[in-house]
Amino acid sequence: MIEFRNVSKVYASGTHALNQVSLTIEKGDFVFIVGSSGAGKSTFLKLIMREEVPTSGSIVVNGMQLERMKRRKVPMLRRTMGIVFQDFRLIDKMTVYDNVAFAMRAIGARPRAIKKRVPYILELVGLEHKAKNYPAELSGGEQQRVGLARALVNNPQMIIADEPTGNVDPEMSYEIIELLHEINKRGTTILIVTHEHDLVHSFNSRVITIDKGVVVDDTMEIKGE
Repeated sequence: MIEFRNVSKVYASGTHALNQVSLTIEKGDFVFIVGSSGAGKSTFLKLIMREEVPTSGSIVVNGMQLERMKRRKVPMLRRTMGIVFQDFRLIDKMTVYDNVAFAMRAIGARPRAIKKRVPYILELVGLEHKAKNYPAELSGGEQQRVGLARALVNNPQMIIADEPTGNVDPEMSYEIIELLHEINKRGTTILIVTHEHDLVHSFNSRVITIDKGVVVDDTMEIKGE
């Protein structure tokens, strides 16, 4: 669950990135965050991940109060979420299997658990047959699915996808969002930041629109409308 109460963020430069934002995203929701470049979407995500702290207001994510959170507790917060990046951020010298397993090793998972979990997740994203391949041998869409597998492998409460379709073709863009939709049906909260309005219109989902640091619309998108 994400709750923003009268959250504002002003950077040292004087930029007002967010202004009095109040909203709630419940556990299990599937939400698109849309807005033009510079609207405040990136700041919104950074606040959720506790890369930034609000200038004023309060933020609760997965039961944790962020504005008062001590730095040593931030890793605990981030373990409750999986992050999918636009630029994939895979390790070139590792196979698909090891890129995904790396996320489990980073939190101290046992070899037996890794051996059981990674093939299951690769099958979930349709890449079980690519486990021994390296990132350079994959298409953009396949690389993004590896990124999604890595975000999923530690069974997070929430997936945050930051422009996940920015580097893939339109057909694969739809497949990536459809895959996130299927994962959402299993109970994982999904938060997708995107500028692709055509893609948003393809799904019956909540859409939060940010403009100049303000939430200007928060509606349920009906497919085809």
